Amino acid sequence: MGLILYIIIAFAVSFLFSFVTTPVIIQLCKKHKLYDLPNDRKVHNIAIPRLGGTLFMPSMGIGVAIALSIMYGGFQKNFEITISTFLMIAGAFMIFLIGIIDDLKGIDASHKFVIQFIAALFFPLCNLMINNLHGFFGIYEISLWLSYPITVLSILLIVNAINLIDGIDGLSSSLAFLILITFAYLFLQLDSTIFSLMSSSLAGAILAFLIFNVFGKVGKNKIFMGDAGSLFLGYVLAYLAIKYQMYNETGVYNYREESLLISTTLLFIPCIDVIRVAIFRKISGKKMFDADKTHIHHLLMQSGLSMRQTLITIIAFFIFICGVNYICYPLMSKTLILVLDILLYSLFIFTIQKSPCTSKHHK
Repeated sequence: MGLILYIIIAFAVSFLFSFVTTPVIIQLCKKHKLYDLPNDRKVHNIAIPRLGGTLFMPSMGIGVAIALSIMYGGFQKNFEITISTFLMIAGAFMIFLIGIIDDLKGIDASHKFVIQFIAALFFPLCNLMINNLHGFFGIYEISLWLSYPITVLSILLIVNAINLIDGIDGLSSSLAFLILITFAYLFLQLDSTIFSLMSSSLAGAILAFLIFNVFGKVGKNKIFMGDAGSLFLGYVLAYLAIKYQMYNETGVYNYREESLLISTTLLFIPCIDVIRVAIFRKISGKKMFDADKTHIHHLLMQSGLSMRQTLITIIAFFIFICGVNYICYPLMSKTLILVLDILLYSLFIFTIQKSPCTSKHHK
């Protein structure tokens, strides 16, 4: 069993802590009237408690800490927490804190972006970056002058993509759960203790949240994650994705040709969706952060699907993209696979937009 046992322990402890504590957060939100209020961007029309995501960081920390303490008492294995891990914790706390402030009082988008930018800078400052494109567009190793901005822009993209796709019950959290479970497995294959435990522990917290978010009753035990949760999830996913594809001659991982493709595949749907929305807002003369209903989940609901059907459809499309890339990897270049993904996504969006209900909605 080895490391798998401790991965399960981290998952279970985090799940139980989050599951037991979430009702307390719900009551706290009700007492102090801390609600997610309806607006032009949101699909709900009733005020819902919004601080469920505040449990993600403590749940993950407790799950990892207990798993490691049990590991030291029994299964002996050497591992080290590098400076990149400490900096990730500092950056994650900054993101987490700014999310809480936004949930409680609201914060200007430009101020929030500055904090995200500073937190993103921690990655290249501790030598954790995208320094090799692994054959995408025929490019392999890239210079530091390109690596730094590509890394920071990628982090900002992922963080905001996970935040902005959090528009219906269970969507952002379900995608994050599947991605984290995958990373737990991938890092397990690399015998990377701390990152497997991080991934599984955070997945446990998300699963507990999903029970209340998707199956909770409005006015009783339903809760949203809020910006504190979605921004924190985005930051951790960006960290794990970049960590997984990272390679250097003194690193702990051997060069893996497929690693960047895997990270790209797992985060493709939220990232390509926010890119599409940003481009079309620019073309339409709108501000980048204007509230509208043009994200993938909005379009599916406008086509006549219920919220639950929309969630299932996007999750199925995520699994489909992952399956296509897995099958195509031995058959074509990574660049062609990325182009195929973009074409499949474009066809998916085009089909939704051409449905009678969606067309009528936009007239």
